[in-house]
Amino acid sequence: MLLTGAQIIMECLLEQKVDTVFGYPGGAVLNIYDALYEYSDRINHILTAHEQGAAHAADGYARSSGKTGVCIATSGPGATNLVTGIATAYMDSVPMVAITGNVNRDLLGLDSFQEVDITGITMPITKHNYIVKRVEDLADTIREAFFIANEGRKGPVLIDIPKDVTGAKFEYIPKETKAKDSRPLPPKEWMDRAAELLKNSKRPLIYAGGGVLLSNAAPELKKLAEQLDAPVSCSLMCQGGFDQTDERYIGMMGMHGTKTASLAIAGCDLLVAVGTRFSDRVTCNTSLFATHCPILQIDIDPAEFNKNVDVEIRLSGDAKAVLQALLPMFPQMEHKTWMESIGGWKAEFPLIQHTDSENGVTPQMVLEKLSELTQSEAILTTEVGQHQMWAAQFYDFKHPRQFITSGGLGTMGFGLGASIGAQVANPDKQVINIAGDGSFHMNANELSTAAKYNIPIIELLFNNEVLGMVRQWQKLFYDGRFSQTTLEKKTDYEKLAEAYGVTAMTIAAKDDIEPVLRAALAEQGPVFINCIIDRDLNVLPMVPAGASVEEPMLEIDWKA
Repeated sequence: MLLTGAQIIMECLLEQKVDTVFGYPGGAVLNIYDALYEYSDRINHILTAHEQGAAHAADGYARSSGKTGVCIATSGPGATNLVTGIATAYMDSVPMVAITGNVNRDLLGLDSFQEVDITGITMPITKHNYIVKRVEDLADTIREAFFIANEGRKGPVLIDIPKDVTGAKFEYIPKETKAKDSRPLPPKEWMDRAAELLKNSKRPLIYAGGGVLLSNAAPELKKLAEQLDAPVSCSLMCQGGFDQTDERYIGMMGMHGTKTASLAIAGCDLLVAVGTRFSDRVTCNTSLFATHCPILQIDIDPAEFNKNVDVEIRLSGDAKAVLQALLPMFPQMEHKTWMESIGGWKAEFPLIQHTDSENGVTPQMVLEKLSELTQSEAILTTEVGQHQMWAAQFYDFKHPRQFITSGGLGTMGFGLGASIGAQVANPDKQVINIAGDGSFHMNANELSTAAKYNIPIIELLFNNEVLGMVRQWQKLFYDGRFSQTTLEKKTDYEKLAEAYGVTAMTIAAKDDIEPVLRAALAEQGPVFINCIIDRDLNVLPMVPAGASVEEPMLEIDWKA
């Protein structure tokens, strides 16, 4: 059937089972938006307030659903506004396809109005990108882009399409979606060596990363923990990959991990790392990380082996498939003494947050009550900063894809757009964005998107009037010189939310916590909660720069 390039884009999106796209129109994508009007009964379009919000929404949609997120932007500034969102997805291995328009082919390279070399700009932050200069190539390029976004280690792909290509006509021939490739298992010799390590270990520790979620390997991770009789620590990106209410869970590892996790890494005789790249925020001082024990690493990307830490056994492949093959290769283990030690440390070193503020409200109180009221079933997105760590520490995530955060790039302003995408992808679930006032001001305009579509997210703002995480470092390492981290903006948050069309609520004292959260959860539309907290609350434990992950600080007496 003879279709325009824009119509071919729509048909290819339908081939890929895409039901929702996020974007913002402009001159170079007029043909695409005209086709979206024609296909509006089959493809839902969410108009965000800013292209960056569209990229973050597509990202949140992908992370929470396991599908591929799609965003659309016009040429020039529209395309460049996607860059931070694309980089965020790239760092966290999120499957996303970004479609940008460009000027007509005869205007390329002439510094034309709203022209930019977006493929050149995004080359370092995409798995692959394209500029499609022939309508004959358009359909196969889109199909290939979706395949690459999901093949192996997932990630974003960008397709740049000149305007006249979207207006040209060509014969469209439907094709079935290309199946995801099947990665080979590691060599038998490596699998045998891994099984021997597992059988001989007396004090094993499992450390799980975001690859567990991306490969849907949470059931296999649980089976591994039970069969190996081992404690489990998760990275920030794997929150919910292992049930945090399970007695085997010992909290996060790394700069803001638990004391139990630090004692476990110091005491284990085998570290089993599944789907993790050993980020510097986890290893802290890499030269001191797990040097006393062998490391068994399972990862889909061979480039991650021995990149940050040296590993004894390298099992390259999809985490789910590798674990399924490995589990029958060793017997049920029992490590009673080791697990008793783990239980004793958990009881001795619980996470407790203290405050001297007049209202007495702490994020721990709020998040634990939120976990209780939602039965730990909500999806939480976050911005980046102290509130991000508190969310990971104090909400009990029980399932994969419940915790959505910018881990690798650390993008302030990510969470609100991501919450919109997550809510659109999961209309039957409660979605809450945990924010700080610094991050909130970066993309507050997306409240208008939530209000426009009546998307029932909750924006929970921990308001301390400072850039809390940076301020915490200034306390410790800069003698309390709070250079540009005391915000004290004049924003009236409740009025701002209401001006956008969002219901506003306030938590100003401990007695407000439960009734306000109950009221917010009962609302049928978007809600903003201004939760006032002490500016000197810290994220603890904390491993200072250059220190060993085995030696976290449990308190900060910075005034002394």
